[in-house]
Amino acid sequence: MTGFIEGHGLWNEDQARLVREVERRIAADDVATVRLCFADMHGILRGKTLLAASLPGALEDGCAITSTLLLKDTSHRTVAPVFAAGAGIGNADLQGGGDVIMVPDPATFRMLPWAPGTGWMLCDLFHNDGRPVVASTRRLARDAVARLARRGFEYVSGLEVEFYLTRLDDPALALQDAGQPARPPQVSLLHQGYNYLTEQRYDQVEPILEILRRNCLSLGLPLHSMEVEFGPSQCEFVFRTGTGIGPADDMLLFRSMAKQVARRHGHHVSFMCRPQLPEAMASGWHLHQSLRDLRTGANAFAPDDGAAGLSEVGRQFLAGLLAGAAAATPFSTPTINGYKRYRPNSLAPDRLAWAQDNRGALLRVLAQGAPKLRRIENRVGEPAANPYLYLASQMVTGLAGIEAGMKPPAAVDSPYAAEAESLPRSLEVALDLLDGSALLRGAFGNDFVDHFLMIKRAEVARCNQTVTDWEHREYFDLF
Repeated sequence: MTGFIEGHGLWNEDQARLVREVERRIAADDVATVRLCFADMHGILRGKTLLAASLPGALEDGCAITSTLLLKDTSHRTVAPVFAAGAGIGNADLQGGGDVIMVPDPATFRMLPWAPGTGWMLCDLFHNDGRPVVASTRRLARDAVARLARRGFEYVSGLEVEFYLTRLDDPALALQDAGQPARPPQVSLLHQGYNYLTEQRYDQVEPILEILRRNCLSLGLPLHSMEVEFGPSQCEFVFRTGTGIGPADDMLLFRSMAKQVARRHGHHVSFMCRPQLPEAMASGWHLHQSLRDLRTGANAFAPDDGAAGLSEVGRQFLAGLLAGAAAATPFSTPTINGYKRYRPNSLAPDRLAWAQDNRGALLRVLAQGAPKLRRIENRVGEPAANPYLYLASQMVTGLAGIEAGMKPPAAVDSPYAAEAESLPRSLEVALDLLDGSALLRGAFGNDFVDHFLMIKRAEVARCNQTVTDWEHREYFDLF
């Protein structure tokens, strides 16, 4: 009898072939459990841990998981009353909190080096009738890759990820610390900050960075360098380029590994953009990107004659990124906190402009060196972004520039003084821009965009209803 996956044709030939390799590795490596995970709307990994003996069933029929996980905000609250018909979910497939099916992707199988006997696989989400789940963000990124391929291009990207690496002093596990959200842990510094890229500070944090490095390499992640950043206890990991959705998969695995391994060694990793720590600097996720010509294998951003600058395709892609940047901000900067990063002279952008090799610009064009290295660095993102949505937003807006034959405005010399439109100053404003974007609605579908807006607007509303430390300090004694 044909299983769910084969019956609905949910694997390609490569995936079907790799299943046998996964089964062989599980037997050879004495695997006890396998974690099946998917990225929710926020890029948080959720899933189930199966005993190895149960995995063959999941590789034939998938693994059921509750659909309410697609309705969670960042406090893990379900934002809509799923058990009441017509209660405003907007997606009848999620009504009642029924199951969706996780279908493992055999190409993503890993052994987790910090958890002996544990395998790991990413999954895609489908309904019981074989339809893809609208809110499956990995599918959206894969669809964007396919759209580029139809135009003869392969998406190439590389990750620069900043984060805070601290010593865990108090894990906040007292009974009164529970909640939605719970009290955050208390931490202390590993270095005092502002000694940017100094070897002495690097050596100070090397013991825990070395542990993270070993785990990166054991997972097959394409780590290139490890760096001490500006902020106190702030670090940066840089990865070599990959293609398609590979870098998004890598980002998910890296964030998961870093948080879990650090915790097991008495440390804490946070990809929050601007934590409330003294003297903290904002963390960014700088995305380097280009296109490869599928016919020739050449960098499509490099002119054929080897001249300096971007090719016509590269300039069109640049123009598309710039035109779509404001409406796409919720995908690169999806948290309320992330908008506190956009400020002048901060190594983060604050307006819609591009420049030649200037780190103050939204889009930093690196097009003076070797043709194979011609690329565009987008400096808009925060490291908490869902990587599938971030990469997909770049692909669809850049491709729109190519398809429309757009021309970019002139480069700016002073990004923080340029006559250019400002980036959205809050998530609330950014969501309204996304809501009105015909381009992004056309690329991602109205059902997905409306679902995303419902989740994020619930988060904004909860924030707006919360009395903050700032308000109490500002008004309690004054009035």
